[in-house]
Amino acid sequence: MKFAVIVFPGSNCDLDMYHAIKDELGEEVEYVWHDAKDLSGFDGILLPGGFSYGDYLRCGAMANQSNVMSEVVKAAEAGKPVLGICNGFQVLTEAGLLPGALLRNKNLKFMCRTVDLKVVNNETQFTTVYEKDEIIQIPIAHGEGNYYCDEETLARLKANNQIVFKYASEGPNGSIEDIAGIVNEKGNVLGMMPHPERAVNELIGGSDGLALFKSIVKQWRETHVSHA
Repeated sequence: MKFAVIVFPGSNCDLDMYHAIKDELGEEVEYVWHDAKDLSGFDGILLPGGFSYGDYLRCGAMANQSNVMSEVVKAAEAGKPVLGICNGFQVLTEAGLLPGALLRNKNLKFMCRTVDLKVVNNETQFTTVYEKDEIIQIPIAHGEGNYYCDEETLARLKANNQIVFKYASEGPNGSIEDIAGIVNEKGNVLGMMPHPERAVNELIGGSDGLALFKSIVKQWRETHVSHA
């Protein structure tokens, strides 16, 4: 499976994402600059965390205007897995690929620590290697991770089982119903604030995030590789 790590000016978790895929997962991966106009050669699209364009307008808003985002939308519409982490989640909401928005943390401070996450939905292509309601430890590092949506959208997320991750204890950032990650209705676009790519090896503090990337590859191989 071949992944693209999209790099915007200001991305700073692209190296972590690349390492997780190449060195821990053992899959093919390339950095793709924000002005790219073709993602057809990739099987999965990864939008890393950071501060795209310095977050000078609204987190993810300027990144959404990049050339590559029209290709990310095409990939999502074609059913390819698209994962946005932290700033990548913000970009996906700006692009309309995921509902809702990310607001300033409730305490108005940047937060950087490891948190307990509950795997609410383990039936997505991003979570099949996890157990339902499994508690995993994943780092967070964000200033605007407070997920918000209106009541109608929240009801739709619940009805469609689109809430994938929740903070297991009291949410650190004020997110509505402690939501930490959601998928689109089709189930192939995941946005989450915590950083699974920073939890792929015990040497760096934990490996609970690796199962997310393994889930993506597992689903892709079951779909694309013949077992005849």
